[in-house]
Parts: sequence; structure tokens; C-alpha cells
Amino acid sequence: MTDTPLLSVQDLSVAFTQGGRTSVAVDRVSFEVHRGETVALVGESGSGKSVTALSVLKLLQYPAASHPSGAIVFNGENLLALPEHEIRRVRGNDITMVFQEPMTSLNPLHTVEQQVAEILFLHRGMRGPAARARVIELLTEVGIPEPETRLGSYPHQLSGGQRQRVMIAMALANEPKLLIADEPTTALDVTVQAQILTLLKDLQRRLGMAMLFITHDLGIVRRIADRVCVMNHGKIVEAGPVADIFARPEHPYTKALIAAQPRGNPAPPHPEAPVVLEAKDLKVWFPIKAGVLRKTVGHIKAVDGISVEIRRGETLGVVGESGSGKTTLGLALLRLISSDGPIVFMGRQIDVLNFKQMRGQRREMQVVFQDPFGSLSPRMSVSDIIGEGLRVHQPGLSDEEREARVIAALNDVGLDPEARHRYPHEFSGGQRQRIAIARAIVLEPSFVVLDEPTSALDMIVQAQIVDLLRDLQNKRGLTYLFISHDLRVVAALASQVMVMKGGVVVEKGPASELFAAPKTDYTRALFAAAFNIETAAS
Repeated sequence: MTDTPLLSVQDLSVAFTQGGRTSVAVDRVSFEVHRGETVALVGESGSGKSVTALSVLKLLQYPAASHPSGAIVFNGENLLALPEHEIRRVRGNDITMVFQEPMTSLNPLHTVEQQVAEILFLHRGMRGPAARARVIELLTEVGIPEPETRLGSYPHQLSGGQRQRVMIAMALANEPKLLIADEPTTALDVTVQAQILTLLKDLQRRLGMAMLFITHDLGIVRRIADRVCVMNHGKIVEAGPVADIFARPEHPYTKALIAAQPRGNPAPPHPEAPVVLEAKDLKVWFPIKAGVLRKTVGHIKAVDGISVEIRRGETLGVVGESGSGKTTLGLALLRLISSDGPIVFMGRQIDVLNFKQMRGQRREMQVVFQDPFGSLSPRMSVSDIIGEGLRVHQPGLSDEEREARVIAALNDVGLDPEARHRYPHEFSGGQRQRIAIARAIVLEPSFVVLDEPTSALDMIVQAQIVDLLRDLQNKRGLTYLFISHDLRVVAALASQVMVMKGGVVVEKGPASELFAAPKTDYTRALFAAAFNIETAAS
């Protein structure tokens, strides 16, 4: 590192004005990033991390956003003072950014080649064969296999990890001096996450670039950052070398962040507890059709001969990478998609029931999805969202009785019942997930499928949701199928674990035994990536 910082954020404040009201999102923040260095901004959602990062490239919506104070000096130039046509010279050239969700950042109507080549044309005037050769070179650098075959692919034809690699290729196309990475691995599997972190560190060493890394995952900070700035309510409450902050945190908020890991062990179900759900040799095959007559020429075997048995009060954790069949298995067990093979729920075979016959079982079988904002209707109040199932399955309840059940469910998930007349957008991500859980438990089900319910949440909120799910299970005797790629959460909640890959089970057994001594290479690789046994960035 040199004495002169590449990026110096000095006394930065960011305010937003809407409807005549002004709120401060970032309050007099200062930090530096030197050449070749990685600085991490960490904190919960709403702490001001992303707003600070977006300010560097002036990507906030002006004039609604303003900077009451501060300067952002890059390479000796105050970016906040630059007019729009001048800041465009910096964006995508000297400073680039990788966002959290590549599917929303990439243009769905343009191919991979078009999107990467556009960066080369805008900043270097490169086009034609030279641009194509450079695109192939970039895709090779970021680890896209057989890049020539991917040039004509659209974003929806790529996996999550491949899409993120394309975003990184676009960001590195002009060999920037500074890369801003805003939660670039949050939505990825642990193995893909480890690969992306390794890729970023390798590219950083090769190009000598600096990196500003925004995350809420302190495990990632340990693996990739040199220095860390901890943000809370728009302020940096603590900053310093990563080793020092983790070894000797001083601020109470930093201590809470470091301690916010899913903890505790699930209580094993009673060996004589009744079996709630059982499936044998379950298959979900999706046909591949081709030709003018759309004949079936093969099958995608999303779930291929899986057997499951879950007892009352038990949690079965289902883990594996994206595309392994986890969610498909959960949907099949709920009879939300077609499958082959017997499924017995509460002693009754349900795979032979039609839609109308299944409706009577729905009260006992509920699901909580990964993205609560996407699964909650924005046009319904919280009271209506939670009470909707009661209207369908218990139409005999009076309005007062239904309201009382809604209030009880909100109390059970730790939310203020007085907020039941508000709408989903008025709540934080953790609160929305609690609303989704309340919607599931208000019907007093026996079986709940939890599909990645904590993957998009901050560490503190994640730990709270795990504690909540465990408490509800103990209180109500709930049976969970817990789908996740976060093995730390699975270890805290599941008594049995099933590892899936390519639609089949590669390993299964008691969680304590599986975590202590995984038997297959795939499981060991999965655990190594999750628990940082082998650091992704050394």
C-alpha cells in the first residue's frame, strides 16, 4: 500500500427528501481505501453500507438524494464535484461495481457477448473481432467454462454463479483501479460463494486493484478483507484491521455482530413420536421436448428416487447446491407439483388425491418461502395476509375470532399486533419473514416446509429467526422440512440432515454424526466451504 489513498471518503453525509421530509441515511462517514487493498463495509440492512457505496459513483437518485457534507476523493479528484458527463468517464472505467443480484442487473434481452462488449465499446471504442476476442478472454479469466459456447447465451440460461461471473467480467473489462462489490455472494451456494471469493482475490492480485466490499457476513470479511469498517444507523462505529476487530471488538454493536451466529442444538424427537410425513422412491421428472411435434426426447430428473421419513417435532435439513432438487422435493411433498411415488401424510396417502381432495389437507401443510417480500401481497394489510388462510379453511370464524387468532400469531412471532394494519413494504426484511411465518402457523399446521427462510437476512436477524423457529417447534410440536444451503443454520435447527446432488441423496443421517464425520467427497466439500475449513481467499 502507498501512503496516498486511492479513495478517500471524507465526512460524507447522505440525506433523502421525500414528501417534504428529510432523513439522513449516512452521517459523517470517513474511511480510506489504498491501492491493492480490500476494505469491507459491514452492518445490518439499513446501516448505510450500500448508500455509501452508491455515492462513490453518484448512482443515487438525485435530487431526492443529497450530500449535506463531505467529499469523495478518488485519485486526487473530488467525485461529488464532477458534472454528470465527467463522472461517466470514471464509471465502468476507473471504478466499477458488482451488484448483489445479477439477474436484475443483467439485461434479459441481450446476450452475454452483447453485454460485455458494450462496456468495451463505450469506454474503449472496441468492436468487431477485437471485442469478441476480448470478451472470450474475460469470460476465461472469470472461470466460465467453454466461453465461446456462452457468447450467445441469455442471463436466464446461466446459473446464479455463472451470472455473477459475467457481472465480474463486465466490471473488470477495462481493468479498473477500484472494484466495488455490493453483497456479490449473498444469493449463492456456499461452494459457489467460495469460488467467487477466490476469483475476486486472484483477480485483485493479478490486476493490482483495490476493492470496497459490502457485506453483512462477517465470515466473508475474515476471508477477503484487510480492513473493516462497521456501520450502524448510518455511522461508522468501529474501524481497523480485520484481525484486530475480530480479536478485540470495542463497540457493543460490533460485539453483537460477531456473536450473531445461529447457535444451539435441536432437541431430537422422541423415538416413539409418530411419523408425520413419509415418501418412498419419490420421482419428479420434467420432460425434454424437441422437434416440430414436441416429442419427449429425455427427462430432467430433478428428484430421482428419494425416500423421506419425518417424525412429529423433528426437523429434517435438506442441503445441497442450487439445482440439486431441494425445493422441487419440498414442493412435491406438499403436492404443489406432480410426482411419482407414494406420499403418506398423517397416515393418509395423499399422492392419489385430486386438487379438491387435497384442499382439506392444506391447513395441516404450510410453507415459508425464501423471499417474504415476493410472497406477501403488497396490496393487503398484514392482518388480511395472515387471516386469509383462516377465511379459506375456517370460514365459520367470526371477524372477532379471526382477529384474535391473527393477534395471537403476531405475538408468537415477536411482532407488535398494533402493526397488523400496515403493509409489507413498511417492514424490514426480518419483520416480513416473521409475517410469513405467522401466516403459516396461524392455521396450526402439523408440517411446515421452510425454503431458504434465512438466506437473505442479516446475521443478527438470521439468528433471531432460527431461535424463533426452534421456540415455535417446541411450543407447538411442529415438524419442519428445512431447505437451505447455509449449513451453519442447518446445524442449529436440524436433527436429521439429507445431502442432495443432481436429484439424488448422496448422504443422510443424524445431524451430529454427519457434521462430525461426512462420508462423501461432495459433503466434505460442501462443509469445507460453509465452515471455512479451507479458506476461499488465503
